[in-house]
Amino acid sequence: MEYGPIPPSKFDDVIDHLRENFPDEPLNASVGLSIKGQPCPLLEKYDLMTLQEGMSVMAVDKETGMIAGVALNGTCSKGDVEKSLENMKTVDSVPFHRIFGLLNNVNKEVDLFSKYNVDRIFDLRILSVDARFRGRGVAKELFSRSEILAEEYGFKLMKVDATSLFTQKVCESFGLKVVKSVRYGDFKDEDGKKIYDTQPPHDYYKLMVKELTGKRSAD
Repeated sequence: MEYGPIPPSKFDDVIDHLRENFPDEPLNASVGLSIKGQPCPLLEKYDLMTLQEGMSVMAVDKETGMIAGVALNGTCSKGDVEKSLENMKTVDSVPFHRIFGLLNNVNKEVDLFSKYNVDRIFDLRILSVDARFRGRGVAKELFSRSEILAEEYGFKLMKVDATSLFTQKVCESFGLKVVKSVRYGDFKDEDGKKIYDTQPPHDYYKLMVKELTGKRSAD
């Protein structure tokens, strides 16, 4: 397996990878924002903006040249959550609101910037491994390389909106701590029906963080 940064020439291939594999993510699967193999403009706009930040990494199978996994990484700055909540008002998609409304509101409530006295945060936004390559340590290697990048760019804090038990276990193995845990089953609509019908063992969304040393200052 070869690991490295994701160049612009590979952006389309990464989007194709996510179309096939990200719909399996428990929160997405429970609300049906994206469907396997089909374009999802709302998510792909978000993915592309993250890729353009230049801090994402990928794993490529040496024999086939296939993308085995990706970690899409970006920067969160003060005020970004509020901007995102405001921008959501222009989006007419119930599944989109259910996912990003949850994530944004939890992040706004916790306010990591004040809690840890930082102006920016390294955000590991998507950790995705192709089903054919799971169980080989790909996710952990992508995570490790992402953390190294965060250190090199001088970040003092990294965070993950860990929406699946799988991601939570990877985060725990790297020493991330839970700052907020939300049980999906606690959210009900007006009729008492579950809003997030995630499948066990994916019962919680956890906002997880790790303080970093910041080896060098950002450019």
